[in-house]
Amino acid sequence: MIVTATELDGVLLVEPDVFGDHRGFFMEVYQRGRYREAGIPPDFVQDNISFSVARTLRGLHFQHPHDQAKLVYVLRGEIFDVAVDIRIGSSTFGKWTGVRLSADNHHQLFIPAGFAHGFCVLSENALFGYKCSDTYFPQAESGICWNDPDLGIDWPVKDPILSDRDQRYPQLKDVDADRLPAV
Repeated sequence: MIVTATELDGVLLVEPDVFGDHRGFFMEVYQRGRYREAGIPPDFVQDNISFSVARTLRGLHFQHPHDQAKLVYVLRGEIFDVAVDIRIGSSTFGKWTGVRLSADNHHQLFIPAGFAHGFCVLSENALFGYKCSDTYFPQAESGICWNDPDLGIDWPVKDPILSDRDQRYPQLKDVDADRLPAV
């Protein structure tokens, strides 16, 4: 397994070992001891799967309190995955990083608690899986506008398909400080 730091402290690109032959392939999606040694310490308590069609953009989501670290990966298709540092007091507050994750490259992205997360679908459809370090708390759910000009995320999908909820989220500068995590 190869783990590479991104420009945002704690956000890690994971390239699992993939063992393939003429029959297909095998890979470990997660193994607690190995991932902890690689700098991914959370105990994950919930697994989710999301299916989306081409041009769907989901995000930018977070929950606070009950902040969630996530380990995200793609089971089918390809996505552009984004993490945004929303931790008040962080030297990279308001900065983002994005990577392409696909069923072909098998890459994963670890996103620590205190970050907003979103993705857009680049393929005809995508099956997306993610592990969470805390369970879902509807009362703690929140988000940031996907096209916040202050963030300047370079989404590779133009005219995305959005949920009503994702269309209504505020810009980061308009989120009350008590709704954001701190370092």
